[in-house]
Amino acid sequence: MATHFPDDFKCPISLQIMSDPVILSSGHTFDRSSIQRWLDSGHRTCPITKLPLPEYPRLIPNYALRSLISSFTIPKSQPDPDPYWNPNLSKKYQTQFLISALVSPSSNLESSLHSLSQLTRLTKLDPGIRRQITESGAVSAVLDCVDSTESEIQEKALALLLNLSLDDDNKVGLVAEGVIGRVIKVIRAGTPSSRAIGCTMLTSLAVVEVNKATIGAYPNAVKTLILVLYNGKGREVREAATALYAICSFVDNRKRAVECGAVPILMRIGGMGLERAVEVLSLLVKCKEGREEMRKVNGCLEVFVKVIRNGSERGVQCALLTLNCLCCFAEEMCVEAKKDGVLEICVGFLDDENERVRRNAATLVQTLSCRG
Repeated sequence: MATHFPDDFKCPISLQIMSDPVILSSGHTFDRSSIQRWLDSGHRTCPITKLPLPEYPRLIPNYALRSLISSFTIPKSQPDPDPYWNPNLSKKYQTQFLISALVSPSSNLESSLHSLSQLTRLTKLDPGIRRQITESGAVSAVLDCVDSTESEIQEKALALLLNLSLDDDNKVGLVAEGVIGRVIKVIRAGTPSSRAIGCTMLTSLAVVEVNKATIGAYPNAVKTLILVLYNGKGREVREAATALYAICSFVDNRKRAVECGAVPILMRIGGMGLERAVEVLSLLVKCKEGREEMRKVNGCLEVFVKVIRNGSERGVQCALLTLNCLCCFAEEMCVEAKKDGVLEICVGFLDDENERVRRNAATLVQTLSCRG
């Protein structure tokens, strides 16, 4: 079945569909298990570019790609009868037909919905089709559909834009076309499904470093994501947290998130079991403003202790890092952490199979031993 998936979904090392895609500092994405084996074998170069890597390479989760892979469905081999579909046309000409129908001033609701649906299906599979759409100048018409008052049109347009953003070459171009403002507007006032896709769109765009700065500086962008965390439910909250994590990997955006009130909201939903919130906190704790806000939250340490006791490997890594930063920042945090049994838990992690968990645990043991 894997051969039916886009090549973008396959790990360059294993050539299998990725279950946990991560981005190396070289900018290329790999499945976590494959690139970790490469690194554990002593390699310190990118498998694709051969460029040197740091001693402890950072693996950044590619949440946008993981979301696309998890939601991907293989199209039917025999599509349902469709009055617009001409099987005698090649993909290229069929795509051009759909684009022409979409941009036509006479296009009605049914025609637009059909064109968007078919283009979304085609762009999942073929980077050539994605390039054809962007080079045709049709993006502006898709953006106009994002502004539609018809929720189904809006959602299909967002899904198509998300597929187009799979290609790094398109990410900066989409931002230049004005996609950020349209997406922020949807996240603020759209349906729950559209809000979730909009958040995933921001995550995808933020893979490119310059876009992280652009999104963070856009009026109300960070605040809008935090409002979703506060008011939203289910998938939209998860996707908003993911987008905030991607954006806050850019240093200047961390202070913006703190100033918009992110910390107490993230602490609340982190305490309710959303580990992605703890991952965002592990970035915000790296700025002074973030540490100060966390220090003010009642039950702050309880959230992180709960994660290091019961969380996933990734959650444990982030919780240990955050606790260490807090304990280095405030001695009373050390005292409280010791009372909560954090030192004993960390000692148990010193033999953990995960190298990053071992390293973070060892650092926190040293901090707790020297302070408090």
